[in-house]
Amino acid sequence: MVLDYKALCKTWDPWRSIPERFNLGHALTTGQVEAGHGDTPALFWENCRQESRMFTYRQLDALSRRFASSLGRMGIKKGDRVFLRLPNLPEFYIAALGISRIGGIFIPSSTQFRSHEVEYRLRDSGAVAAITTPELVEAVDQASGNCPKLRSVIVTDGWGSDRGATSRSYVAFGSMIDQGSESFDHEDTRSDDIGFIAYTSGTTADPKGVVHFQRYPIAYEGLVRYWHDYRPRDIVACPAEMGWLLPVASTFLYALAKGLSVVLYDAHGGKFDPQRWCGLFKKYGITNFTAPPTIYRMLMAAAEGSQKFDFGTWRHAVSAGEPLPPDTLAAIQEHFGVLPRDGIGMTECMVYCFNTEGVKLKAGSCGLAGPGTVIELMDEEMNPVGTGEEGVLCVRRDSHPGMMKEYWNKPDQTAEVFRGDWFYSGDVLKRDEDGYFWFQGRCDDVMKASGYRISPFEVESGLVSHPAVLEAAAVESPDPMRGLVVKAFIVLRQGFCPSEALAHEIQEFVKSQMAPYKYPRKVEFVMSLPKTPSGKIRRRELREKERDKLRPISPIS
Repeated sequence: MVLDYKALCKTWDPWRSIPERFNLGHALTTGQVEAGHGDTPALFWENCRQESRMFTYRQLDALSRRFASSLGRMGIKKGDRVFLRLPNLPEFYIAALGISRIGGIFIPSSTQFRSHEVEYRLRDSGAVAAITTPELVEAVDQASGNCPKLRSVIVTDGWGSDRGATSRSYVAFGSMIDQGSESFDHEDTRSDDIGFIAYTSGTTADPKGVVHFQRYPIAYEGLVRYWHDYRPRDIVACPAEMGWLLPVASTFLYALAKGLSVVLYDAHGGKFDPQRWCGLFKKYGITNFTAPPTIYRMLMAAAEGSQKFDFGTWRHAVSAGEPLPPDTLAAIQEHFGVLPRDGIGMTECMVYCFNTEGVKLKAGSCGLAGPGTVIELMDEEMNPVGTGEEGVLCVRRDSHPGMMKEYWNKPDQTAEVFRGDWFYSGDVLKRDEDGYFWFQGRCDDVMKASGYRISPFEVESGLVSHPAVLEAAAVESPDPMRGLVVKAFIVLRQGFCPSEALAHEIQEFVKSQMAPYKYPRKVEFVMSLPKTPSGKIRRRELREKERDKLRPISPIS
């Protein structure tokens, strides 16, 4: 398929599919049943113990109706916030759909959060209820004493059974399903009523609750069509935990809005298992996959030289969460026969710039503005920068119906990013003469070393293209001679051992790939990199680690 991108942008109106009234819980289930997809599998679920379940759209419709009616009997109403501390379980879908049906606001969260992180989100959002599992309820219990608005804790443990969910006044999820009514329909919500709150990682300050509208599933029609390339009868998957917006968007809101089938895998707190996922591709016939570059590299390593895996159904791939280096893109195409499409976005405005399906792809670029989306690169005074110059990517707020409403209860922080007609993303990019955007880093990540401004992403891209490097992070490090220099923290691939010789080899390799002043003058091999629960590297933590090494130790008095 060849797409006339310029013609598309002239005719595409991202607001044309947004009705005045819209309820996502109703639209994603009842709407699909009415469209003739009632018997289509909506969800194929499996876990690391090889337990599995399947749900059709008709079943999700009935279950979410039952759950919504029980929520209503508990006194939960339109506008109330409900906190989800759930792993990759079907209950996440049923709960979020049921909450939306009554006009409530669901709040996804990572299962990796500790009690203080749970408490912050419960208190900040004013959640009246929390839904979790017996294994994860302890953190909610520990936080609940400081969360006066939290009235109910709902615990899952298999439908029709209260096992493990009867003590401490927990409400059993199964009982709510059993006692709920399928006659419940939905609250008549506006499309601009609040649908859910997604919290940022909070790597540089307190996490912010990003407020999104009920219209979210249909607000990204251009993204779904021209980046994800979702087509009828697609079977889609994203291995990330449902506590984060990428999987919530791609394999819940977007996929169900299109009537597709989703493969949901629960690793039960474990790490990504590339062997298992290679098997899932074959078992379920996955056609469309969304993941960060690291996941693709792990899949390639697991599948290399093996004849037992079948990727014949795999048609389309997108890469998100971190920039996709050109060598990784080429390797994925060679191994799997798919050309992954990279894109850039954030919790506040999901992928607003991407490599459009059917348009020429430039390896290493994050692509072009989504159809209908107005993007400009600005300096600190909100003046546009020229071609080839670095600027902060800004999105015109009225050009994208998926733009967040605000940060929950944080007007000052909202004002920092909503600057007049523009959303100030904080992503630093360059634009070439063809209009393609190239990621340089975050405002707070750009390094200043030896008198130069250096993008950590550019250095990291050079590092991971070396055959010994699995992952890498680049930060500035204090140096007595030069003030600040670039330091690389490197995770090696299997079969490689740390050594001075290998460090020197990698340094020389990077020198050959880019301007010599950008190469890492310091190298440290590590077993893993510090990351947020959503998988983003905590460069700030690494920078502070380097600065701490030079801080004088206070004498003992």
